[in-house]
Formats: sequence, C-alpha cells, structure tokens
Amino acid sequence: MQVSIIKNFSNIKTWLFVPATRIDRVAKAFASGADAVIVDLEDAVADVDKIQARTSIKNYYDSKDYQPIWVRINQAGSTDFEEDLKMCQQMPNLAGLILPKAEQSADIEQLHHATGLPIIALIETARGLYQIDSIAKASGLLAFSYGFLDLCNDLRVQVNTSAADIVANQIRYQLVLTSKVHELAAPIDTVYPDFNDEVGLNARVQLWSQMGMLGMLCIHPKQVAVVQRALKPTESELSFAKRVVEEYERSGQAVFEIDGQMVDAPVIERSLQLLD
Repeated sequence: MQVSIIKNFSNIKTWLFVPATRIDRVAKAFASGADAVIVDLEDAVADVDKIQARTSIKNYYDSKDYQPIWVRINQAGSTDFEEDLKMCQQMPNLAGLILPKAEQSADIEQLHHATGLPIIALIETARGLYQIDSIAKASGLLAFSYGFLDLCNDLRVQVNTSAADIVANQIRYQLVLTSKVHELAAPIDTVYPDFNDEVGLNARVQLWSQMGMLGMLCIHPKQVAVVQRALKPTESELSFAKRVVEEYERSGQAVFEIDGQMVDAPVIERSLQLLD
C-alpha cells in the first residue's frame, strides 16, 4: 500500500456506521463531524431488505449530494457478497470497502482487483484471527479492524468480564504488531456498544490510542465528539513536546535534559509525532 495513502488514511479517527436502509442519515453522519461514514449492508440490514438497500446506496452515489462513503459489504462466500461486488464495481469513487468476517487473503485480493478500492478487513472469527499474518499480505488491504462480540461468541469468551478485557487487549496487540510488520495503517478499534456512556467511551479511547491504534468504529453520532475530545493531547503534553523539539532543533544534540527528564531519540520522535 502506498505510503501517501496510508498517511492520508491516518487522519481518519472516527468511523460512523449508517444502515444502508437509512441512507437519509448519511448527511447527518457527516454533519456530526465523523471523519468517515460507513454505510452498512451487513448486520444492520435484514436479508429481505438487502436488494433495496443496494439500490439506495447506488441512488445516493449517483446523486448531487454524494460524499465519498465506505461500504461494509456482506461476507465472502455469501450470495449477497457477489451482489455487493457487482454494485461496487459500478461505483469507483467510493472511499473504500470493509469486508466482514475476513478469513483469507484471497477474498480481499478478489475484492480489490475487481473494484480497485482499498479494503479494511474486519476480524470477527477465530480463524480470521489465527490467519492475520497471512491476511496482512493481501494486495489492496489498507488496515484491520475487529468485531469483538462476534469474536467472543466464536471463542466462547464471556463478554463484560475481566477475562474479556484480557482477550480484547491481546487482539489489539496482535493487530497493532501485524499491521506494523506488514506496513499497513494502524488498526481501528471496535465499537463501544453503550452510546450513552461517555465516561466509559473516553476510557476506551485512552486505552486503544495508548496501544497504538488509529481510530474507532462508532455506532451513534454522539460518540464522534467524545472520541475526538479524548484524542486531543493535554496542554502539558503539547508544551513538553514543543520544548523538546525546540531544544533538539536549537542544539542538534541527540541526548539532553528538560525539567530533570532525560530526552533521547525515542522521546524526540514521540514529540514530533504528537505535534504532527
């Protein structure tokens, strides 16, 4: 994946889902300040509504109000996947595609080669998690995300327990490490189901951002502002970073001291990232 594409992608922190059956909500989703809008053809759409949902997406795409959207299609191997693929081939100006329950690189490559669009792979099964190193090699893959509730069901992990937290952090670590090794964009964290719990959502953002993840899937517009606020560095963090960079540029030294703290290459690099 081209470095420039990944760099631009890294500016996307909030990903807001909209059901394809409610295409009228796309404008409201963008108005919420979300960096990216995902129109969902999978879990949010009943089987009997999928044909009409595809029609709604195509009508929106052809309208004067169109803004580039991501589309979560149905899983590879399903009848709806083939129909979704035909639809996406007619829409080259989509922002990209999200493949749920990704389990093998061949599916991602098929999707990318048929549409020319970047792909985000959703890891939602034990098999997919086991195969992430292989999946990461797929051409057209931009980043990973994951569906934690689906993974818990498949792994027989009881949600909302300390054990589930351990598993979730292990998944995050695996995705961060694999993404870095294969030069993908950093992964996107899963949804936070309780959209009324701002305190819990803020804590979740602090967790995944400190682990090196890129952004977060959101299920409600009110979550967007919470995530964006939580990602802002504090004034003291910005102040320290500025002083580090200023001293580094002034002195040219690789190691120096600020307020009794030793500053070396990793601290300088972190300060540059923070200011960037």
